[in-house]
Amino acid sequence: MSDKYLLKLYITGYTPRSQRAISNLIQLCESQLRNKHEIVIIDVLEQPQVAESEKILVTPTLIKEFPLPKVRIIGDLSDTKTVLLGLNIPQKNRDILSDTNQ
Repeated sequence: MSDKYLLKLYITGYTPRSQRAISNLIQLCESQLRNKHEIVIIDVLEQPQVAESEKILVTPTLIKEFPLPKVRIIGDLSDTKTVLLGLNIPQKNRDILSDTNQ
């Protein structure tokens, strides 16, 4: 697992906000990490003991477990640049328009 990101997303039920966070995380991982990630989704309503042990107070909360350092990001993960910066993931530029303007 040394080259893979382990990302745990804590949600509260399958609300629109939770679904948006899941979708945003999957899109981010597919575009930036490709096959170098594992996503674990934990519903705090179904597993309150896990949320308590991780001290999850707000959802959605994303925790990057690996590689270290451990990082937490709160919200629906819609600001991709901020999420990538927070997780220390180099952004792969996939913007076609910027390629044609050079």
